[in-house]
Amino acid sequence: MSTSSPDPVNPQKSRTGLSRVLHAGGYSLAGLKAGWHEKAFQQEAICAAVMIPLALWLGQSWEQTALLAGSVILVLIVELLNTGIEAAIDRIGPEWHELSKKAKDMGSAAVFLALCLCAAVWAAALYHRFIV
Repeated sequence: MSTSSPDPVNPQKSRTGLSRVLHAGGYSLAGLKAGWHEKAFQQEAICAAVMIPLALWLGQSWEQTALLAGSVILVLIVELLNTGIEAAIDRIGPEWHELSKKAKDMGSAAVFLALCLCAAVWAAALYHRFIV
């Protein structure tokens, strides 16, 4: 009787070293490409393309610049996670279910909170730069 284990369902699990890193990078790029097909992510990415260079100008220290740029990047991260949640729920089935609604609503709320945080950080930086 053979004691060998069956092939893993996901070949990524058996990769190690640089091969694993390169494949993971490819998956990450595929995720960004998939995210780009979502209108909300497109809008936020376009805003980020403007706001991140502005953060370099507006920030009066590296800490302020990092906070300004980081709050923008956080919005993109949360949007991608929300899109992933929605895709997983949609994969399960199109019918309405209270738990599916709850998961999607919580993902949406996370995006909303990230946007509020970003707006507050930028408002404080603008206030500090131009009003105080």
